[in-house]
Amino acid sequence: MGGCQTKENVKDTSKKTTAVTAYSSADELNEYENLFPAGTKSLLCKCLSKEIWEEFKDQKDAAGVSFKVMCFSGVKNLDSGIGAYAGSHDSYKTFGKLFDKIIKEYHGHGPEDSHKSNMDASGLTNTDFPEEDAAMIISTRIRVGRNLADFPLGPGVSKDQRLEIMNKVVEACNTFEGDLAGKFYSLEGMDEATQKQLIDDHFLFK
Repeated sequence: MGGCQTKENVKDTSKKTTAVTAYSSADELNEYENLFPAGTKSLLCKCLSKEIWEEFKDQKDAAGVSFKVMCFSGVKNLDSGIGAYAGSHDSYKTFGKLFDKIIKEYHGHGPEDSHKSNMDASGLTNTDFPEEDAAMIISTRIRVGRNLADFPLGPGVSKDQRLEIMNKVVEACNTFEGDLAGKFYSLEGMDEATQKQLIDDHFLFK
């Protein structure tokens, strides 16, 4: 059962599992047996076998993000649902033995499956709002969860890289015209009045 300890191999089972462990950095992760207390239910705990840990614990992906960094959040925060976060798109290939198992558990799809995209908007339904219904809409937002290929993902990206990504996205968005045009608000350096107004207008969220 991966790195999940059972009653048979835990010396003191009377202690309750805490939500956060004492680990302060990924470099402190060493012995597989010490990663997860009994009762840990994350997919990382379920899918990370000792064999996978020993094979990859000292390796990095093509972006230079270590396997330990990708596992750290799930070991640190024991109430995580998944617990493993890819360092770059290469992580899914380099550490496929772990990520394939997690994706199979979470999505029900394995490496033998392929994603099928359909970008034809004509297939959408309920796209026209009656005027009386449209008047009720104050704001809408779209969350795009994608990453630029030349940059690591969240666990391995630096502040300088985050700023570079932001600048590239803003530069691209500044080319939008018509009803797609807008204004970019950086959180860094935002004054209180602007922050309050964006919250009141339902554009800024925690």
